[in-house]
Amino acid sequence: MSPPEPSPPIRLLLCDDHAVVRAGLRALLSGADGIEVVGEAGSGEEALAMADRLRPDVVLMDLQLGDGMDGVTATRRLSSGGGDGTETTGPRVLVLTMFDTDADITRAIEAGATGYLLKAERPEELFSAIRSAATGRTALSPPVADRVLARMRSPRPALSERERDILQQLARGLGNREISRALFISEATVKTHLARMYGKLGVQTRAGAVAVAQEQRLLP
Repeated sequence: MSPPEPSPPIRLLLCDDHAVVRAGLRALLSGADGIEVVGEAGSGEEALAMADRLRPDVVLMDLQLGDGMDGVTATRRLSSGGGDGTETTGPRVLVLTMFDTDADITRAIEAGATGYLLKAERPEELFSAIRSAATGRTALSPPVADRVLARMRSPRPALSERERDILQQLARGLGNREISRALFISEATVKTHLARMYGKLGVQTRAGAVAVAQEQRLLP
């Protein structure tokens, strides 16, 4: 009886806008059993084109990609088959990033990411996460898993009426000066409310606040 043939390696596409990071990842992954890096992309647009051509099993995706398409949008289009109108199944997307805010995690998972890993993880954790993603199993860094569980256990943040007013203006794309004029308050007061609201929502940016507000249905 002949021995079973070895499984083909996991075809991996790297997407990060920093060439040095991509080179480091390729060098690191070259020593991992059963993983083959088939390509490198420096932007979301390039990742879509390369995924269509190379047909990777897993795309290792950064969230911050500089100008152009961000990692969340690229993840959504890859997970849906590339966004080219076909019905093909896209590759699994494993996010590898430095950012672990609630808003980033929520947006990536809702976009279809199979896993969410932080760049501070040990190499063995990265290898394991890639293998898990290839089989469709969820892979989360421990700090990310803790944040997801905490979010599931906690109620919606209690925003004050004024904070809700400011949140609505943020969703309209207004800046601090425009918000102060619309609500007849000073810019300093707007900044104070923003700081408190960011803390309640667990975010650090205006876009993050709006994303969490939409996800938790805090906006009318």
